Amino acid sequence: MCGRYASFRDAQDLADEFAIAEVADDARLLPPSWNLAPTDPVRIVVERAAKETGEVRRSLRVARWGLVPSWSKDPKGGARMINARAESVLDKPAFAKPFGVRRCLVPADGYYEWRVLPDGASPAGAAGSPARRGKVAKQPYWIAPGDGRSAAFAGLYEFWRDRTKADDDPDRWLVSTTIITTDAAPYLAEIHDRMPLALPPEAWDAWLDPAVDARGAADLLGLGGPHDDVPMVAREVSTLVNSVTNDGPGLLEPV
Repeated sequence: MCGRYASFRDAQDLADEFAIAEVADDARLLPPSWNLAPTDPVRIVVERAAKETGEVRRSLRVARWGLVPSWSKDPKGGARMINARAESVLDKPAFAKPFGVRRCLVPADGYYEWRVLPDGASPAGAAGSPARRGKVAKQPYWIAPGDGRSAAFAGLYEFWRDRTKADDDPDRWLVSTTIITTDAAPYLAEIHDRMPLALPPEAWDAWLDPAVDARGAADLLGLGGPHDDVPMVAREVSTLVNSVTNDGPGLLEPV
């Protein structure tokens, strides 16, 4: 799974990198984060047709991490839908519809994953005595593109209408998103068996294109196998990242 990642690049830098025509105000003002967690507001890249002209424009917007299906009674279940498995995305009612019509890119500077350590071992850089026998200790890793560019995680987004709010209430709509995961690349499998699916730049246009249907999108993912087009590098980092209350560039320091 992908349960924690970082997005700290400036909005204008993302606009240049992803050829974004429009940056929403909330996306421009969203502060950088080195420790994004489920239900946090995150930035997504989408392509939608303008109501007035029908022109399809690429924009940077904000969504809540954890997809809330349009038919949900309330948004509470979104925290459990931060990821969608590539192998079954077309079979899950919550993901099948947005997979066909509401795909997005989730720009990230990198993500965190945890490797289970042998019984009694302690993570590198952790303070205190070795872990007690029987307690599961995990070593956190920072995993990021080796070339220093942003990773473009394949994602989906959805709209949920809050029926308790008036039609003219700007908060009546909740936009939420999920990150698609796949089998880990062989060089990362010792850390965890899953990884977020990062699309290479040559696949961005087709993935975002609302005219591409679910079958065409599935072909882009290479469903069921590791996606090695975007090589990642991993390094051990401090257990400070384990707490969502910790944030800042110091979380990326190697230990």
